Amino acid sequence: MFALALLVFSAGSLGAQTDGTYGGFSPYSVFGLGQMHQGGTSWNRGMGGVGIAARNHRFINILNPASMTARDSLSFMADMGLGGRISLFQEGSKRALNTTFNIDDVAMSFPMWRNTAFMVGVTPVSDVGYNISYRDMDVYTQESKFTSIGNGGTYQLFAAAAATFWNRLSVGAQFNYVFGNISKKSSVVYGDDSYRTSVYGDSLQVNSFNGKFGIQYEQPLSGQYVLTAGATYKLSSRILGHSVHYYELGSYERHREASELKDKGLRMGDELGVGVSFRHGDDFLLEVDYTRTDWSRSKLDQVSGFSNVGDVVFAQSVGQSFRVGGEFTPNRNDIRTGFVHFLRRCTFRGGAYFDQSYYTVDGAHVNSVGVTLGMTMPVFRWYNGLSIGLELGRRGLATSQVKENYFGFNLGFNIFDIWFQKRAYE
Repeated sequence: MFALALLVFSAGSLGAQTDGTYGGFSPYSVFGLGQMHQGGTSWNRGMGGVGIAARNHRFINILNPASMTARDSLSFMADMGLGGRISLFQEGSKRALNTTFNIDDVAMSFPMWRNTAFMVGVTPVSDVGYNISYRDMDVYTQESKFTSIGNGGTYQLFAAAAATFWNRLSVGAQFNYVFGNISKKSSVVYGDDSYRTSVYGDSLQVNSFNGKFGIQYEQPLSGQYVLTAGATYKLSSRILGHSVHYYELGSYERHREASELKDKGLRMGDELGVGVSFRHGDDFLLEVDYTRTDWSRSKLDQVSGFSNVGDVVFAQSVGQSFRVGGEFTPNRNDIRTGFVHFLRRCTFRGGAYFDQSYYTVDGAHVNSVGVTLGMTMPVFRWYNGLSIGLELGRRGLATSQVKENYFGFNLGFNIFDIWFQKRAYE
């Protein structure tokens, strides 16, 4: 019965939820490691999430480690992003509203020596956040309330290095440490005190080490036009950590079992991404990306805490995404004053995406589609700027009436400076 409540919100208490403790909120985050984060900085997200084949010396591109060599010599760059989302869940005449706000990314990059660069940072990987309740009445008019609550998520701490060869070919390697905590708790409360309340759930602490490799090749065309092809591959890795599964039946029975995740053979899926971009200097960019993730051998659907979703048939699968986006700057060198001339120095972005989940529910994928808009306003000197992004999308099962419509917004602080300058005058 709880599975029915989760997927169709049939009757009962579907109310507004606003809790800042959630990094993300979606009933579909009950599955596996939760809802996967789109990734990228505000710069990437304003263009639909593209970046595998993008090279830009004004912004940090954390989607492909090979891209960090696209920079001015002696330059130091940093990026910090904040993001929020307003989600409306709908099933028939029922509505539920939720808002979340969190830090999206912190990254910085600087050169090491000629034609090489280094990057470090942290970014979210997945979000778990849901609060679902359902009331039922049996044949004996005994009322019961089913409730399930989950929160937490995983993050990625990364360090990367890259180098450029022959002025066209760039390669990069990235080391990732994934870590986080996930809590899932369900309960059944009966209206008759003679029935025992049951509570069960899982507390998970997960971590994993993996590597990501990237490559980009630039082919100059006529004028300042450049065609760039890029690819990334992230290795599959073991999921380590520990879990605690507990069950309570009133005050009479309590059960608690701790176990190590390394003994369960769990794995994170590998990821392959390819992209092609077409640009003119740093004034115009258009890019198309495709990403495929294979979680079919992860075994998450066999372990409590990742798969305890009632009678729903949850299975790990292959996820994929298609993204297209671009940016345009009218006149970056316009030095005239006035609001109109200021807008000509701003960069405007747009994009669209289609995401297919890395799992299936009763044999069907949970799909997401959305469009994005963004812009960067120059601040002070150099390439410092404030980036703003908007996102409008929809998520849900094609076989379910429950739909999640969401409006996302993000802010990015782009910091740029020149190190080790030798001044002509003191």
